[in-house]
Amino acid sequence: MIIGVPKEIKKAEYRVSLLPVGAETLRKHGHKVLVEKGAGVGSGFPDSDYRAAGATIIPSAKEIFRKSDMIVKVKEPQPVEIKMIRKDQVVFTYFHFASSKPLTNGMLKSGAVCIAYETMDKNGSLPLLIPMSEVAGRMAIQEGAKYLERPTGGRGILLGGVPGVEPAQVVILGGGVVGTHAAKMAAGLGAKVTILDISLDRLRYLSDILPANVTVLMSNTANIRKMVAEADLLVGAVLIPGAKAPRLVTRPMLKLMKKGSVIVDVAVDQGGCIETIHATYHTNPIYIIDGVVHYGVANMPGAVCRTSTMALTNATLPYAIEIADKGYVKAARANRTIWTGINMLKGRITDEAVAKAFRMKYTPLETVLPKK
Repeated sequence: MIIGVPKEIKKAEYRVSLLPVGAETLRKHGHKVLVEKGAGVGSGFPDSDYRAAGATIIPSAKEIFRKSDMIVKVKEPQPVEIKMIRKDQVVFTYFHFASSKPLTNGMLKSGAVCIAYETMDKNGSLPLLIPMSEVAGRMAIQEGAKYLERPTGGRGILLGGVPGVEPAQVVILGGGVVGTHAAKMAAGLGAKVTILDISLDRLRYLSDILPANVTVLMSNTANIRKMVAEADLLVGAVLIPGAKAPRLVTRPMLKLMKKGSVIVDVAVDQGGCIETIHATYHTNPIYIIDGVVHYGVANMPGAVCRTSTMALTNATLPYAIEIADKGYVKAARANRTIWTGINMLKGRITDEAVAKAFRMKYTPLETVLPKK
C-alpha cells in the first residue's frame, strides 16, 4: 500500500501524523511512504530524517493525495484537501464530524473511507483520543493559569496561591481522561479543585486516586450553577464519542461568573459544553464575554507539537500498520476497534452519533462494508 503523509495546513497546527521511525516500520512491512516536504519540521523532524527512514519526500500535497491509497493526518481535512480526496481512498485522522456540517457533507461527497481516531473504541476506551486528551487536560490548566494573570485579562490570581493567601478555585466539568489530567495538574499546583461527573462509579474512583484538595460532585444543573459562580477557572471536559458535546453552561449562567475568571473548553472541537464558546486559534486564542475570558483553541495539543506528535503516533501507528497490511475491509472485520472508527463509507454515514448530530441518514457499517 502507498501511505501519504501531507503537511498539516490547519492554522497554527504544527504536528505531523507519522514519525520517521513510523515510516521505517511501514517500509519494513512492504509499504511505500510518501511524505510532503516539510511535513515534520514543525515538530522537529526534518525531511532528512524521513529520507533516512526510507520515505520518499514529495514536493506538493496534490501529488501526495493523487498517489496515495491511504492518507494519514492529524486534523480534519481542510476545504482545499477535501477537493483532492478520491473515492475509496482511506483517510485516517481526527475528523470530529459532529462539529462541522460542511466537513461532513464534503467527505460524504468525496466517497472516501473515513476512519476517525476519536471514535475508535477498544473495550469501552478510546485509545487514539486518550493521548491528546491527556495533553489537552494538562494544557487546560497551564493555559488557564496564564490567562488568569491580569495582563491577559484575568483576575490576577496565582493558581496555587501563597501562604496566607487562598488559591484559585478550579472547576472541571467531566471526569474522563481530560478532566482527570486537568485535576491532577491543578491539584499539583495547589489549587482548590472541584470535578463534576454524572457517574457515581467514576466519582468514587476519582475520589480514591486524586489528592485531598480535589472535591468530587455529582454533575447536575444545581451543582453546575453553584460551582460556576465560585470558579476562577472553569474547564469544559465533556465527551460523548462522535457526538456534539452537551451544553452544560448556558449564557445566563455566565453572568454568575466572576469578572476576570477564565473558561477553557477542551470540548470545543465537538461544539463545546459552554454555550458562549467558539473555536479560536493559537495565534488569537481568547475573547471576552461578560467580563469572562474564553479560551477556545480546538487543537490545543498543537502548541506542544513535539510531545503531542510522539504521544499520538505511539497510539496510531499499530492501527495504521494493520490497515495497510490487511486493507481496511479485512482490518475492520478482524479488529473491532478499527470497525468502530469507520464513520463514512461509500458516501454513507456509518457512525450513528454523526448522523444524529445533523439528522442525516445513518447506514449500519455491516450493510455497506464489502465482504472481502
